[in-house]
Amino acid sequence: MHRTRTFREKLADNHGLPRVQRLTGGMKRWWGPGTIVLPSAREVDALMRRVRKGRLTTINHLRAVLARRHHTTVACPIVTGIHARIAAGAAGEDEAAGRKSVTPYWRTLKAGGELNPKYPGALTEQRRRLQREGHTVVARGKRLFVADYERALARLH
Repeated sequence: MHRTRTFREKLADNHGLPRVQRLTGGMKRWWGPGTIVLPSAREVDALMRRVRKGRLTTINHLRAVLARRHHTTVACPIVTGIHARIAAGAAGEDEAAGRKSVTPYWRTLKAGGELNPKYPGALTEQRRRLQREGHTVVARGKRLFVADYERALARLH
């Protein structure tokens, strides 16, 4: 029987990443000529850890930092998003194990300041933590967003 790996195990497995490659096919049509970085989960986690209380970041903001860091045209949105989810899951496992210092995943939002329902505790927990840190969360239909999230964007390098 196959055992499902923990998020902590997934975070530790770099799968040969980060890796830079040329944009080809559909990616080249979408972003034009250049290169793309496929970041490692640990690299995404390390950036998420740098977002301090009261500050926020987005997956797109992380992607911009990663692209600059690797001197590429873009950072892969899919890989970056998956690795942010892995970092959040590992933080949830760490909290469940009693660890106090965890990656503040709730401060990493989707595009446009949207909360991520795939994070531990889903929207309810992310909303609670963000409001506790002074952010205003608003509903737009069934989705939740941080109001004026741009004002709280962290400066990451």
